[in-house]
Amino acid sequence: MTRFFRFTSLLLALGALVAFAGPKLKKTAIGQNITLGVPEGFAALPDDGIAAKYPAARKPLAVFSNPSGRIDLSVAQKPTTFSNRDYALLLKIYKASIQNMYSKVQFLQEDIRTVNKRDYVALEFVSTVTDNRRGGNLAPVRKYQFVQYAIEGNQLYVFTFVAPAEEQAQWQPTAQAVMGSVTMK
Repeated sequence: MTRFFRFTSLLLALGALVAFAGPKLKKTAIGQNITLGVPEGFAALPDDGIAAKYPAARKPLAVFSNPSGRIDLSVAQKPTTFSNRDYALLLKIYKASIQNMYSKVQFLQEDIRTVNKRDYVALEFVSTVTDNRRGGNLAPVRKYQFVQYAIEGNQLYVFTFVAPAEEQAQWQPTAQAVMGSVTMK
């Protein structure tokens, strides 16, 4: 009987360790200077897929999506006149910009944090866009987002994880692990 309880205790301990092991990420190089963990099962979008999903003059460096295409992880780069000494100001600017972009924003995290010996501006939030058109009757669109910014030289790098708000509980640990895996040389 004692052996049975020992075995059961060992199984419970092993189960707890597996449950808290965290999301599985694959270390992936983005260009020559960036690596980040991409969630298992996510695939890189080809250039035409990026252009269709993110129509902009400056396309992201990389976009990864889950098999359903509902969850995205992107890395973008653009010129900036700010330096990495301006992070406190950038935090205020990007927070205000995000608040102006959406009907409603609930911030879960807004700070300057250090990841792998580098500082980042981090904004984690749930955004809501409501249909304010006259006679509009579309349901509000809610998204969970984690955005992390870094400046290297005269370039701003933006790391973004986006999921439907109703899947936040499922994807938030993955988003946090991805953002914690970013390495810039």
